[in-house]
Amino acid sequence: MSQQKVDAYKKEKSGRKKRLEKEKRERMIYRTTGCIAGIALAAWIGYSVYARVEANKPVSYTEVNMDAVTDYLSTLD
Repeated sequence: MSQQKVDAYKKEKSGRKKRLEKEKRERMIYRTTGCIAGIALAAWIGYSVYARVEANKPVSYTEVNMDAVTDYLSTLD
């Protein structure tokens, strides 16, 4: 090997550990960011579907006749 190749190999070898740690850290950041984005997207889609279903659900109302309570309260005075 020529001296240039030996020097280049030594330089690459000396920085290899830092480079591998940096690459590993970057991969972890990308994975974490991707997972968070995926979860947020799934939650948004789920909420949108739920809101649409609830909006189309028929609403039932119950009428209450309060005449008896009103009469009773008026007799208390």
